[in-house]
Amino acid sequence: MRPPDWRRRLEGEADVNFQQAIVSDFKRFVDFGGRSARSEYWWWVLFTFLIGLVFGLLEVIVGGPNSPMYGAVMGLSYLSDLAFFLPSLAVAVRRLHDTNRSGWWYLIVFTIVGVIPLIIWFATRGTIGDNQYGPDPLNDAGAPAAPAQSTWVS
Repeated sequence: MRPPDWRRRLEGEADVNFQQAIVSDFKRFVDFGGRSARSEYWWWVLFTFLIGLVFGLLEVIVGGPNSPMYGAVMGLSYLSDLAFFLPSLAVAVRRLHDTNRSGWWYLIVFTIVGVIPLIIWFATRGTIGDNQYGPDPLNDAGAPAAPAQSTWVS
């Protein structure tokens, strides 16, 4: 028997699968408000990495800069980068909101060293229950809200 949803959240199980995360991020591609679950963010990172990997392999298959098809592959690669820029930024800001931080914290990425706390924050479990940025993204409507200071012991 599976525990209720709030207990799964305390145990750290992902409730957002790959397809749900990608569809959600494309639907909310300019939504900088609200929250995104840890699993949603990391599925999006995997998706964009795989798209980049495909274009990298296409560049190798085409044969490098001297090939007539190289320009087309690079053009499509740049267009995909442009298409994924806003959704990636939006999901990163929503992920920071889930950890109860302002989206402006994302600007520390420009300090180079700031990448380290961002990775830690993106990998940290979000605030359980509502916070100032909205409701818990993993709490279903029918599931009871988790107590703010509780821990789950199996």
